[in-house]
Amino acid sequence: MPSFDVVSEVDLQEVRNAVDQVAREVATRYDFKATGTTIELEGHTIALHSASEDRLAALRTVLEEKLVRRKVSLKALEYGKVTEASGGTARQDVTLNAGISSDKARELNKFIKGLGRKGVQSQTQGEQLRVSAKKRDDLQAVIAELKAGDFGLPLQFSNFRD
Repeated sequence: MPSFDVVSEVDLQEVRNAVDQVAREVATRYDFKATGTTIELEGHTIALHSASEDRLAALRTVLEEKLVRRKVSLKALEYGKVTEASGGTARQDVTLNAGISSDKARELNKFIKGLGRKGVQSQTQGEQLRVSAKKRDDLQAVIAELKAGDFGLPLQFSNFRD
Protein backbone atom coordinates (compact mmCIF):
# COMPACT_ATOMS: atom_id res chain seq x y z
CA MET A 1 0.00 0.00 0.00
CA PRO A 2 1.56 3.35 -1.00
CA SER A 3 2.42 5.68 1.89
CA PHE A 4 4.49 8.69 2.91
CA ASP A 5 5.48 10.44 6.13
CA VAL A 6 4.72 14.04 7.06
CA VAL A 7 7.52 15.45 9.23
CA SER A 8 8.53 18.85 10.54
CA GLU A 9 12.30 19.17 10.74
CA VAL A 10 14.78 22.02 10.99
CA ASP A 11 18.33 21.69 9.64
CA LEU A 12 20.33 22.74 12.71
CA GLN A 13 23.55 23.05 10.71
CA GLU A 14 21.92 25.66 8.45
CA VAL A 15 20.56 27.48 11.52
CA ARG A 16 24.04 27.44 13.09
CA ASN A 17 25.54 28.84 9.87
CA ALA A 18 22.90 31.59 9.72
CA VAL A 19 23.51 32.57 13.36
CA ASP A 20 27.27 32.71 12.71
CA GLN A 21 26.69 34.93 9.67
CA VAL A 22 24.47 37.25 11.72
CA ALA A 23 27.11 37.47 14.46
CA ARG A 24 29.77 38.44 11.90
CA GLU A 25 27.47 41.01 10.27
CA VAL A 26 26.56 42.55 13.65
CA ALA A 27 30.26 42.92 14.45
CA THR A 28 30.90 44.91 11.26
CA ARG A 29 27.72 46.95 10.74
CA TYR A 30 27.80 50.61 11.74
CA ASP A 31 24.27 50.71 13.21
CA PHE A 32 25.17 47.90 15.65
CA LYS A 33 28.45 49.49 16.85
CA ALA A 34 28.60 50.08 20.63
CA THR A 35 25.14 48.59 21.25
CA GLY A 36 26.34 45.38 22.87
CA THR A 37 24.27 43.33 20.41
CA THR A 38 24.86 39.57 20.61
CA ILE A 39 23.25 36.44 19.20
CA GLU A 40 23.85 32.90 20.50
CA LEU A 41 22.56 29.47 19.57
CA GLU A 42 22.09 27.05 22.47
CA GLY A 43 20.47 23.79 21.43
CA HIS A 44 17.07 24.67 19.98
CA THR A 45 17.07 28.24 21.36
CA ILE A 46 18.53 31.40 19.86
CA ALA A 47 19.23 34.13 22.41
CA LEU A 48 19.07 37.72 21.11
CA HIS A 49 20.46 40.58 23.22
CA SER A 50 20.78 44.27 22.39
CA ALA A 51 20.80 47.78 23.88
CA SER A 52 17.20 48.65 22.90
CA GLU A 53 14.06 47.12 21.45
CA ASP A 54 14.53 48.77 18.06
CA ARG A 55 18.08 47.31 17.76
CA LEU A 56 16.56 43.97 18.79
CA ALA A 57 14.00 44.28 15.97
CA ALA A 58 16.80 45.04 13.51
CA LEU A 59 18.67 41.95 14.76
CA ARG A 60 15.54 39.83 14.25
CA THR A 61 15.26 41.14 10.68
CA VAL A 62 18.89 40.27 9.91
CA LEU A 63 18.40 36.79 11.41
CA GLU A 64 15.27 36.17 9.34
CA GLU A 65 17.05 37.29 6.15
CA LYS A 66 19.92 34.89 6.78
CA LEU A 67 17.57 31.99 7.61
CA VAL A 68 15.49 32.54 4.47
CA ARG A 69 18.65 32.69 2.35
CA ARG A 70 19.66 29.31 3.83
CA LYS A 71 16.18 27.86 3.12
CA VAL A 72 15.12 27.50 6.76
CA SER A 73 11.40 28.13 7.11
CA LEU A 74 10.42 31.03 9.37
CA LYS A 75 7.43 28.97 10.52
CA ALA A 76 9.91 26.99 12.62
CA LEU A 77 10.65 30.07 14.76
CA GLU A 78 8.65 30.92 17.87
CA TYR A 79 9.50 34.30 19.39
CA GLY A 80 9.36 34.76 23.13
CA LYS A 81 8.54 37.98 24.95
CA VAL A 82 11.00 40.85 24.90
CA THR A 83 12.32 41.22 28.45
CA GLU A 84 14.39 43.82 30.22
CA ALA A 85 17.90 42.67 30.98
CA SER A 86 20.55 44.26 33.19
CA GLY A 87 21.61 47.80 32.37
CA GLY A 88 18.41 48.70 30.55
CA THR A 89 19.09 46.30 27.68
CA ALA A 90 16.54 44.12 25.88
CA ARG A 91 16.62 40.35 25.55
CA GLN A 92 14.52 37.87 23.57
CA ASP A 93 14.62 34.10 23.11
CA VAL A 94 13.66 32.44 19.84
CA THR A 95 12.70 28.75 20.00
CA LEU A 96 13.12 26.40 17.03
CA ASN A 97 10.11 24.12 16.63
CA ALA A 98 11.00 20.68 15.32
CA GLY A 99 8.64 17.73 15.22
CA ILE A 100 4.87 17.60 15.10
CA SER A 101 3.19 17.95 18.49
CA SER A 102 0.20 15.77 19.35
CA ASP A 103 -2.18 18.75 18.98
CA LYS A 104 -0.86 19.58 15.51
CA ALA A 105 -0.95 15.87 14.58
CA ARG A 106 -4.64 15.76 15.51
CA GLU A 107 -5.26 18.90 13.46
CA LEU A 108 -3.46 17.38 10.45
CA ASN A 109 -5.37 14.08 10.82
CA LYS A 110 -8.65 15.98 10.94
CA PHE A 111 -7.65 18.00 7.84
CA ILE A 112 -6.72 14.85 5.88
CA LYS A 113 -9.96 13.10 6.85
CA GLY A 114 -11.90 16.26 5.91
CA LEU A 115 -10.54 16.11 2.36
CA GLY A 116 -12.97 13.27 1.70
CA ARG A 117 -10.54 11.16 -0.30
CA LYS A 118 -11.63 7.54 -0.42
CA GLY A 119 -9.18 5.03 1.03
CA VAL A 120 -6.80 7.63 2.52
CA GLN A 121 -5.73 6.89 6.10
CA SER A 122 -3.45 8.80 8.43
CA GLN A 123 -1.96 7.90 11.77
CA THR A 124 0.39 9.53 14.24
CA GLN A 125 3.76 7.86 14.84
CA GLY A 126 5.76 9.77 17.42
CA GLU A 127 6.59 13.20 16.00
CA GLN A 128 5.51 12.35 12.47
CA LEU A 129 2.38 11.41 10.58
CA ARG A 130 2.07 8.41 8.23
CA VAL A 131 -0.43 8.76 5.40
CA SER A 132 -1.37 5.74 3.31
CA ALA A 133 -3.82 5.15 0.47
CA LYS A 134 -4.68 2.58 -2.17
CA LYS A 135 -3.70 4.87 -5.04
CA ARG A 136 -0.57 6.90 -5.49
CA ASP A 137 -2.58 9.74 -7.08
CA ASP A 138 -4.59 10.16 -3.87
CA LEU A 139 -1.37 10.54 -1.89
CA GLN A 140 -0.07 13.16 -4.31
CA ALA A 141 -3.36 15.06 -3.97
CA VAL A 142 -3.06 14.97 -0.17
CA ILE A 143 0.52 16.32 -0.40
CA ALA A 144 -0.71 19.17 -2.62
CA GLU A 145 -3.50 20.03 -0.16
CA LEU A 146 -1.12 19.94 2.82
CA LYS A 147 1.31 22.25 0.99
CA ALA A 148 -1.55 24.68 0.25
CA GLY A 149 -2.74 24.72 3.88
CA ASP A 150 -1.12 26.77 6.64
CA PHE A 151 -0.62 24.83 9.87
CA GLY A 152 1.92 27.12 11.53
CA LEU A 153 4.87 24.77 11.11
CA PRO A 154 7.11 23.76 8.21
CA LEU A 155 6.05 20.44 6.71
CA GLN A 156 8.26 18.09 4.74
CA PHE A 157 7.19 14.90 3.02
CA SER A 158 9.53 11.93 3.18
CA ASN A 159 9.66 8.19 2.80
CA PHE A 160 7.27 8.03 -0.18
CA ARG A 161 6.74 4.34 -0.94
CA ASP A 162 4.76 2.49 -3.59
